[in-house]
Amino acid sequence: MHPTGSEALSPPPRQRNRRIDLLRGVAILLVLFHHFCIAYPLNHSSLAMLLTPDGVRAVARNGNYGVTLFFVISGFLITGNALARWGSLAALDARSFYAFRIARIVPCLLLLLCVVNALALAGLPIFATHIPGMSPLAAMIRANLAALTFSTNVFIAHHGWTNYALGVLWSLSVEEVFYITFPFVALLLRRLPFLLVFWALIALIGPFYRMAHQNDESGFLFAYFASFDGIAIGCIAAVLASRWQLNEQLARILQPVVLAGMITLYLYRSIGGTNIWGVSAMALGTALLLIASVPHAEGRFISHVRLLRTVEWTGRLSYELYLFHLIILGLLRTILPASTISATGPDRLMMLAVFFAASCGVSSLIGRFFAEPLNQTLRARLKRAATKNGN
Repeated sequence: MHPTGSEALSPPPRQRNRRIDLLRGVAILLVLFHHFCIAYPLNHSSLAMLLTPDGVRAVARNGNYGVTLFFVISGFLITGNALARWGSLAALDARSFYAFRIARIVPCLLLLLCVVNALALAGLPIFATHIPGMSPLAAMIRANLAALTFSTNVFIAHHGWTNYALGVLWSLSVEEVFYITFPFVALLLRRLPFLLVFWALIALIGPFYRMAHQNDESGFLFAYFASFDGIAIGCIAAVLASRWQLNEQLARILQPVVLAGMITLYLYRSIGGTNIWGVSAMALGTALLLIASVPHAEGRFISHVRLLRTVEWTGRLSYELYLFHLIILGLLRTILPASTISATGPDRLMMLAVFFAASCGVSSLIGRFFAEPLNQTLRARLKRAATKNGN
């Protein structure tokens, strides 16, 4: 039966998957480390007891693969939640689907724009939008419009990295354009075999699109069709997980093999040299880990290791962390430019710790006192409106 009214806005009957949060935590920490090392390069002296210079570069340079993990997880959760909520994708309620996305995504996006605009107007150059031949105000308006229309990746392709803190919105643009079309595709194709073929075609387009744009970073990393394949693979994985449970013994063998392969790919070369099929391989590896995680959503082993619990916690904050960490890093760069921080002592390691702690602290406050309350309030109002309309 097609759910309407309050049924369509009721939460899906799924418990939070701790293993997925752990995987999201790994992804966001890779992104944070990548961005920190761009701002404050870490050399041999500062990490002598942890990693060699080549090791630091290998970990830091491929933070964009962390975004690939996010894309797959996003497609997996969105599709899995839709199946749990409506029973089948053919019964998906488009209005409710968009309402859920707006309630979760828009409040933090608007807050980010307000904060970045305020810091720019306060005279902090790193938060201003710089487009040659355009006034700062006009450039700011253009950057805001790109963010609100989910075209920041296109904006970057045309104008470059014109706004430091808003650059992260390229991936949100990719996701939301994919999800704008998600209900139309689901309701048009209706049958799962047709949907699986459609998503498989999107997944296949990805590496060939990247291959055709190797001389253009915005083309092979940030374009819609260069990134849609990760989300599509996540959607396919969710359908498979809903209909097929991986054998436990096979999962125990498969997971470490998949992890070893993903780690090897991550460390092997820069994403600039491996992205064509590397993004596809990383996405497929993530999908296998997600499928294997479904029967073990409770993640009992995580409870016994404090480090894993911490990483899991950052995974729960991954959206807020992703949006707001460059504000923290931009403020640090304004107060303590890299040129004033010794490149040979422990100072930059201390800065890294401060950056992680401040980013997590601010994101936790935003999530607890702003994002989640607004999310719940918006959903409650939508539920009441749907119930009223149903009556």
